Amino acid sequence: MRTRTLTLVFLLFAAMANAQSTYVRLVTNKGNITLLLYDETPKHRDMFLQTIKKGLYNNAQFNRVIKSFVSQGGELDETILDREKQHPEIPIQRLAAEIKPALFHKKGALGAGRNDNPEKSSYLTQMYLVVGKSQTDEQLDALEMKKGTKFSSSQRATYKTIGGTPHLDNDYTVFGEIVEGMEVADAINSVKTDKNDLPLEPVTFKPVILSKKQAAKFKAVKH
Repeated sequence: MRTRTLTLVFLLFAAMANAQSTYVRLVTNKGNITLLLYDETPKHRDMFLQTIKKGLYNNAQFNRVIKSFVSQGGELDETILDREKQHPEIPIQRLAAEIKPALFHKKGALGAGRNDNPEKSSYLTQMYLVVGKSQTDEQLDALEMKKGTKFSSSQRATYKTIGGTPHLDNDYTVFGEIVEGMEVADAINSVKTDKNDLPLEPVTFKPVILSKKQAAKFKAVKH
C-alpha cells in the first residue's frame, strides 16, 4: 500500500511539473519578454511553436503599436490579405478559434490576430501583447450589456487593478501571457509611432522556445 501511495504522489508531482510547461522568450531590441503558452489552447500553442521552428518569426517586428491597447507583431493584415488575393489558387489558412471564457484580455495576455471573419479564426503569423488600461465597474457593466457577457469577480478585480482590453474578450483567442518582462512590453507599447501605428524606429523580436531546464524557474501561473 505504501509503495502504491508513493507512486501516486510521484505521478501527482510529475503532472504538476508538466502543467503549463511551455515557455517562449521574445528576444527584442528593447529587452526580453518571457511568455507562458496555455495548455488550454493547444492548437494555438502548437501553431505558435511550429511557426517559431519554421523561422517565420525570425527578425519579425512589432508593426502596429497602439498605446494603452496592444502591441501587434508578425505579419500585418494587409500583407496576409494581399498575398491571399494574389494567389487565389492557394487555400486560405486560418486556425479555428479556441476562445475560453477563463482566458481573458488582462494586461500581459498573448492573443492571436485575425481579420473580421464570423468564425473568429486566427491568422497563423500574427500575435499581439495586451497592455490596455484599468477599467471601472461602470465600464465593465456597460460592456456586459453591450456584449451580453458576464465578467467573473476575479476578472473584474483584475481589470480594475492591472487593467487590460476587456472589449476584445470572446472575440479573439488568448493563448498565453507574459510571466517575465512586462516592463519591456510597456516600453514597446510606449514607442513613438506614425499615423499608421508603425514605430518610427523598428522594434524587432525573435522568439526562442525555452528548454525544460530554462522553464523550470517559472512556476505555473493561475489565469
